[in-house]
Amino acid sequence: MIPDKAPKEDVFHAGGALKKNAHVPNFENYKELYLKSIENPDEFWGDIAKDFYWKSKHTGQFLDYNFDVTKGEIYIKCMEGATTNICYNVLDRNVHERKLGDKVAFYWEGNEPGDMMKVTYGELLQQVCQFANVLKSQGVKKGDRVSIYMPMVVELVVAMLACVRIGAVHSIVFAGFSAESLCDRILNSQCSLLITADGFYRGDKLINLKVIADDALQKCRDQSFPVQRCIMLKHLAVNIQLSVSPSQIFCVWFRQVPWNPEVDQCWHSLLSGVSDECEPEWCDSEDPLFILYTSGSTGKPKGVLHTVSGYMLYVATTFKLVFDYQPDDVYWCTADIGWITGHSYITYGPLANGATSVLFEGLPTYPDVSRMWEIVDKYQVTKFYTAPTAIRLLMKYGSEPVQKYNRESLKVLGTVGEPINPEAWQWYYSVVGEKRCPVVDTFWQTETGGHVLTPLPAATPMKPGSATFPFFGVVPAILNESGEELEGPCEGYLVFKQAWPGVMRTVYGNHQRFETTYFKKFPGYYVSGDGCRRDTDGYYWITGRMDDMLNVSGHLLSTAEVESALGEHAAVAEAAVVSRLHPVKGESLYCFVTLTDGVGFNRTLEAELKKQVREKIGAIATPDFIQNAPSLPKTRSGKIMRRVLRKIARNERDLGDLSTLADSSVIEQLFLNHCCGAV
Repeated sequence: MIPDKAPKEDVFHAGGALKKNAHVPNFENYKELYLKSIENPDEFWGDIAKDFYWKSKHTGQFLDYNFDVTKGEIYIKCMEGATTNICYNVLDRNVHERKLGDKVAFYWEGNEPGDMMKVTYGELLQQVCQFANVLKSQGVKKGDRVSIYMPMVVELVVAMLACVRIGAVHSIVFAGFSAESLCDRILNSQCSLLITADGFYRGDKLINLKVIADDALQKCRDQSFPVQRCIMLKHLAVNIQLSVSPSQIFCVWFRQVPWNPEVDQCWHSLLSGVSDECEPEWCDSEDPLFILYTSGSTGKPKGVLHTVSGYMLYVATTFKLVFDYQPDDVYWCTADIGWITGHSYITYGPLANGATSVLFEGLPTYPDVSRMWEIVDKYQVTKFYTAPTAIRLLMKYGSEPVQKYNRESLKVLGTVGEPINPEAWQWYYSVVGEKRCPVVDTFWQTETGGHVLTPLPAATPMKPGSATFPFFGVVPAILNESGEELEGPCEGYLVFKQAWPGVMRTVYGNHQRFETTYFKKFPGYYVSGDGCRRDTDGYYWITGRMDDMLNVSGHLLSTAEVESALGEHAAVAEAAVVSRLHPVKGESLYCFVTLTDGVGFNRTLEAELKKQVREKIGAIATPDFIQNAPSLPKTRSGKIMRRVLRKIARNERDLGDLSTLADSSVIEQLFLNHCCGAV
């Protein structure tokens, strides 16, 4: 599974300076630890667990699980019998035991340059305890679900940790989702309380969050589920008193915000006079921690449920080792806390390690395309974690906006969210990191809790576009359609053979869906849903979702592989590939390409792109259609909506739900540019 020696050719190596104090300093050390983690997981994870606080110790087996549906119900259990509290471990332990009370937990950087603040671990603990007491005063108790619909502000972290402190289960909904999406998630998880904000700016666009939240609550009432309480943060508010009632302080906003005194309460008013001490609720290891919804093949989101102890250990360990966290680091993950990346690698992982992080509310291109690098220099960021989508977006503007800033503090670069194409990897490594910062290309999912395939920055020789090798405790395999394990170089279904502490425990309220989605197709394995290729050196390459595979004349092709080939052309900033029905081949490749600034689309370029794909993959992968796409339809989190592109490729106007689409104007332009001709 893991090669005896790392390859010496066609790879990029970490610099010597990083290796000196690294937690995993070389490939041999990685191999030793990896073998221990899979052969003796109880000892491996048990040693890590000693660094955390446990109110009571676990009894029996450290990790117990069944992945085989033919042998009964699927289950994963970690440290049964132990009790702890994650909030205590990420705050109280750091403040009182590790004496980090005065250390900055977050530098908050607002949408507008100059809009900033910082909060220390001691201050964060006080704020969390206060808000935990507020939640208890509202009747929230252990096991209750609380929906959180907020922008990227410190209070979002406070709200989620306050839930955890009292044993409530948070369900965070990305603040770009529609009222209908918020309503669906509230109904599914039966949340008793909604926490939101008046609004926020995304670039120069005002998002009236409270208006959307109120619409969602009305939809809940229409379906006979009235949410009795809504707490609203004054994020854009003017702090003045309005004497509508002698017993209550109301908020006045720059823009009118709806207010229902029977349901709505003001965050700041509720905090007045509240104690900043709150004893944590001690939770069992397998008690629910949070629910986070992710897309499902049925169109109905799945409520991924993570539990207390295993998740805490896994995200703390992956953060520490994958980013090689050191006490003087300043870490910045550009994700939104509304997604799993924000849960694991903005909140829980960094705080469990006592890290200082940047919390960013804005956009990478606002007010200009140098914003990210200005922030890196401003806070002397050492570890930087972002998405390939953002990298490709910034690539369009060339190196000059990056090189305006020195970025000398950077030590490790990371990518997350989708496989990164080699050209974007090279630009990130060479231009942003100036060939001195290793790139950790992390593969994982909402369901896995944390990284499962990833380089370690001082230990793993890197191949651009490869997620390299498994993290500790993770045992991947590649299966063919018949469920047979493939050895050596191969391509097929990526599965995992044994449990690790951070893997999800169930789909909330629907354990049968959990079993069917992840374990039924190949009994005995966790099925990731992704395709994967393993090369002659044992490196793993994610080829994309298996439902994004195309069958062209009996040959299975990965859309991600074609997109990568197109993206290597100097004229292409971004590409997306979908299928279009073909009377002979079954399916044909329909490619959307966004060109770099100043490049025009013409027949010569089209021919070059087809030749590039032929040369990179083979004649069978030659695109039948290549369409100029000035912009691609994306969600507000930056993910390409391939479902919509498939409809456009087939010239079908019924596009379905577009509530998560960031910019609806791109749709008509894509239809105007549509390739209508024959193959």
